[in-house]
Amino acid sequence: MPQHAIPAEAVMDLRRRLATLPPRSPERRRLMHETARLYGVSEQTLYRVLRQQSKPRAVTRRMDRGVPRVLPQGALTRYLELIAAVKLRTTNGKGRHLSTGEAIRL
Repeated sequence: MPQHAIPAEAVMDLRRRLATLPPRSPERRRLMHETARLYGVSEQTLYRVLRQQSKPRAVTRRMDRGVPRVLPQGALTRYLELIAAVKLRTTNGKGRHLSTGEAIRL
């Protein structure tokens, strides 16, 4: 049975009922067992649903997803082109290409 077969209201009710019981109470185990049997899922699945429901997650993605925050896209592209050009055209005394960090300092 898929995970979403357990209604959200049932999961919230189960969480509320578990909150009233002590952590190592045998009643918790009985409650989890009965609820899992009622919905036809394993107890591990039920624990997983409880754990995933409590995780906070973003409702929507950012409006600027995929867009650089510091520099506009055009400026960033130009900056990267300059770094590549400097790196390709810069050599040390032995004729070897310098690393990007050394090329930028020059």
